[in-house]
Amino acid sequence: MGKAKIFWTVIRYLMAAFMVYGGVQHFLNTDFYNPFVPAFLPFKAAVIYISGVIEIAIGLLLLANKTAGIGSLLLLLLMLAFLPTHIWDVFSSTPAIGSHEAALVRLPVQLVFIGISWKLKNVFYK
Repeated sequence: MGKAKIFWTVIRYLMAAFMVYGGVQHFLNTDFYNPFVPAFLPFKAAVIYISGVIEIAIGLLLLANKTAGIGSLLLLLLMLAFLPTHIWDVFSSTPAIGSHEAALVRLPVQLVFIGISWKLKNVFYK
């Protein structure tokens, strides 16, 4: 395995840990995620729990070599799906993340996650 593949494998494991941790937080800290669920969606708690399960599942898929490809593709799709929320937060009078400063930091972080996800998909999705 070349150095680049090792590097992206480490990044894959870090993203897997991040996703599992974030997914678990949907169950432990549900109130934090309430403001992120758009008002037009019913059953906010269910949306939060389901998104937590999805994040955990993607994290677990990223961990195994056999499923890393589909995990990286799903990670990219999830990061793209979350992007409108983070853009909305920047322009919102009451950002879900808590402050305009946090929203302004979170948006470029989301773009970095999209870039990482894109690269992981290119490396591991065959």
